[in-house]
Amino acid sequence: MVYLSVVVAVALAATSVNGVPLTKRIAQVIADSTTKWEAACDKAGGGEKCNPVAVAAFGTLLAAPGPCEQQDAADNMIDLAKTLKNDPDMIKFAQLFAQQPRNSPNSQSVPYCQQAPKNSELNGLFQCQFQGDDPKTFVGGAKAGSTGTIPFGMSSPVSPAGSCKANTSGPIKDGSQLTDITSDPGVTSGTASASTSLPIILLNSGSGLTSAAAASGTASSGGFKLQNGKDAQKLNAKFSKLTTSSSCNEGDQACVNNGFAQCVGGKFQVTQCAASTTCAALPLVNSKGTSIACTTQSDAEARIKASGATGGLTGSGA
Repeated sequence: MVYLSVVVAVALAATSVNGVPLTKRIAQVIADSTTKWEAACDKAGGGEKCNPVAVAAFGTLLAAPGPCEQQDAADNMIDLAKTLKNDPDMIKFAQLFAQQPRNSPNSQSVPYCQQAPKNSELNGLFQCQFQGDDPKTFVGGAKAGSTGTIPFGMSSPVSPAGSCKANTSGPIKDGSQLTDITSDPGVTSGTASASTSLPIILLNSGSGLTSAAAASGTASSGGFKLQNGKDAQKLNAKFSKLTTSSSCNEGDQACVNNGFAQCVGGKFQVTQCAASTTCAALPLVNSKGTSIACTTQSDAEARIKASGATGGLTGSGA
């Protein structure tokens, strides 16, 4: 149950005068965005810990918070889920929350976060936009294609504009909730093509790296977790040898110098992870494949160990 009720109605912020276009504030009942997550949290035994996380999360959908605060809130939701036996419903609804459209103060699209999430379950996820948002102009006046208008890990604008992994057909109806439209966050497998934003490693053969998702696809359905761990170790070993001068193909993603790297113009562009964290390949838990994310060294090693793989982060025992 949500004890703090915050209601933000769809409203008109300004009117038309002498031919000046109407400027519509597009909003929603933000408390509805975490209702199902909180119910799943209560069911999983989260108790009094659930509501404060839910309330803090839905507040990030307002127009004022920064572009990464919604993702940070989703990370907090998953952090709690992991203390409750990795409750799948909590994780699913956190993934959907990370893709819920943000309020727009002026009918313009809302900028995307430009950093990797803490939890790999959120890799490649970004918010949908509302149908009333202008797909060509973002809040602050930025034009589509410029800084902040392309989700982290992608090299070209979202297509179709306004879509997200949970709703690939385009933007969603103004004021609506993703959890009322779908229960599928769009993260159903460990495979991805170079044109998607999911941070599965797709590197050229010249660097000796292959698709981690493809590699793990050879594992049997009963042993994919162990294979995922081994694939993550192999990638981490190869990442340790990469530099910003290493050859790559457009859109390739990797860990370079402990930061999240994407290939742009044939060269790796590195975004450093937050303090006390490092970039690492991690085994997926519920499907075949791997992902990369900024996390702590101990967390990365624990995830690989949980897969059944031995030898630490790189399989060498180091």
